[in-house]
Amino acid sequence: MLCLGIETSCDETALALVRDGVVIADVMSSQADVHALFGGVVPELASREHYRLIGALCDEVLRRAGVTAADIDVVAVARGPGLLGSLLVGMGFAKGLALATGARLVGVNHLHAHLLAAGIAAEMAYPALGLLVSGGHTHIYRMESPRRMSLLGRTLDDAAGEAFDKVAKQLGLAYPGGRTIDELGRKGRVNPAMFPRPYVDNDNLDFSFSGLKTAAGLVVQANPALIEAARAVMTGSALSADASNADDTEPDSTLTDVSSLCDMCASFNHAVADTLRIKLERALARENGPLPGTPTVAARKKRKKSGAVVVDAGQAASPCPPTVPEHAALAAHAGQGGEVPDTHRAPVRALVAAGGVAANSYVREALGDLAMRAGLPLLLPTPALCTDNGIMVAHAGWQLASLGLWHDLALEAIPRGRSIPDDFTMFRSV
Repeated sequence: MLCLGIETSCDETALALVRDGVVIADVMSSQADVHALFGGVVPELASREHYRLIGALCDEVLRRAGVTAADIDVVAVARGPGLLGSLLVGMGFAKGLALATGARLVGVNHLHAHLLAAGIAAEMAYPALGLLVSGGHTHIYRMESPRRMSLLGRTLDDAAGEAFDKVAKQLGLAYPGGRTIDELGRKGRVNPAMFPRPYVDNDNLDFSFSGLKTAAGLVVQANPALIEAARAVMTGSALSADASNADDTEPDSTLTDVSSLCDMCASFNHAVADTLRIKLERALARENGPLPGTPTVAARKKRKKSGAVVVDAGQAASPCPPTVPEHAALAAHAGQGGEVPDTHRAPVRALVAAGGVAANSYVREALGDLAMRAGLPLLLPTPALCTDNGIMVAHAGWQLASLGLWHDLALEAIPRGRSIPDDFTMFRSV
């Protein structure tokens, strides 16, 4: 089965071909340079770039694979969540191609595709516990199969990736800033007390990184030299951290010392990674029981005044609380005053992390340590597959089509903020 995957959910136009689970060709065009001028993605520009590039990229991926459009059995397309205009470009192209060639059309949940990408290099062991840290999403899932994933916890405001980009913008680093903060952090020293672990003093599995973003902003505001150091990094006039820490060399007076910036970045990376580790470990304890040697600490209950929940310092209340059905589902799974998790279901057999922030070296190390203590394998995509790409969509589409699942031409694009329906049609018995 030959599956073409199309990804246009944000600012990458990417296509890939997967035959029977093996990647045979892929192409991608990033719009990072276009949006860097504005410090973030401009939706209208993103959709126009997708429209301009998608046809040529499709021709190129077919050429690289040595196949024609008539050879395609399945056309998989990211249906959401994402920027609606961008999604519609990919959706329209996929529907036209499926209609012209007779290929099956499969709409892929962009978030699920990220998680399933961890199973490209190594076989996925179900059930698994998946941490998704991609763009505006920081979610924890129980993964039962390529189709069945239960949401256990989610971001309430700023996600981890948004926190990285916003802190980078405060410093004056180029967009996207997550990779630069990671690289600078590797040259610095971690101060665990510099930043809080946001929204962990509770008993749920949700995330809120707005407090951490604010804490970083206060550090930058109190230390203007950090902005000067970031400017030096961007202009190439920075004194390397190794040189500034050396005792036997005379530093170049024309270069700016960036050691304090590196230390801040190291501490920020550590705070994000530790927060993700804490929540994932909590989810793992609910699925498999506490890790050996883990002390039991009762969560502190919050008081209510005049109907408002009092949150701890460094935590932020959700500006957009879940709807009643969504909140009930989260409560049942995440223990927010809902049902006790089903102790009879199978324990998870693997930990999975995916999405752009999963490429962060601190996050990979923290989750690796957690997996080692839990005695479970940790499945991570390669750093190149952590960002949006066509391979993950083609791989997910191939898996879903192998289960006999497809969509008709009424397939709908779903923007961020709406849930993705499970509206597949079965085209053969499985």
